[in-house]
Amino acid sequence: MLVLHGFTGNPHSMRGLAHAFADAGFAVELPLLPGHGTSVEDMLETGWPDWSDAAEAALARLAERADKIVVAGLSMGGALTAWLAGRHPELAGAVFVNALVQAPEGMADFVQGLIDDGDTLMGGIGSDIADPDVKELSYAETPLVPLASLFGIGDDVQAGLATVEFPVLIITSRQDHVVPPENSDIIASLVKGPQERIMLERSFHVATLDHDKDLIEEAAVAFALKVTA
Repeated sequence: MLVLHGFTGNPHSMRGLAHAFADAGFAVELPLLPGHGTSVEDMLETGWPDWSDAAEAALARLAERADKIVVAGLSMGGALTAWLAGRHPELAGAVFVNALVQAPEGMADFVQGLIDDGDTLMGGIGSDIADPDVKELSYAETPLVPLASLFGIGDDVQAGLATVEFPVLIITSRQDHVVPPENSDIIASLVKGPQERIMLERSFHVATLDHDKDLIEEAAVAFALKVTA
């Protein structure tokens, strides 16, 4: 299992899912993506090429000790999952949790406008969680140039998804204040292989830490066991 966290977050948001996979007997890679998990200033000089290279490197490490691999990602981690899926037809399956594959309408232009005005940061987008007792360990601010880099990969990611023929599990929060749920519909409309879908009624964007985290872990483990059997 390759498990990928989201934009401005870190492995904290995916650790429960990673442990669930490990407890089920899987080898697991849960990389810290470049610029994440330290300070937001460290993220300012990073972008999609850095994160996708890190995901590729983690996949290569995993391939040295496993012959059947499933990738699972949240948010930007879901975008990376889609990107890897389009380049690695040998994967056994993919799990998308509130994955980003298309920038929210108007957001790319809005962010570019801020950049053109000389801004480098805006308010944070992390910790969109319905459970009031849980907080994601994410940056309090959002770096704009890296965000613009993420928004620029939609066409490439979607083109890759259109070639995917292995099974996928698509998990979507009905209430998501970061990534529009329609992103999951885009994934479902593009992939050509078997697909399963789960709609979450009680969780917001960071669903892996939210009220439905147990449901996600159980469903993702069951899916992974099935496609690697």
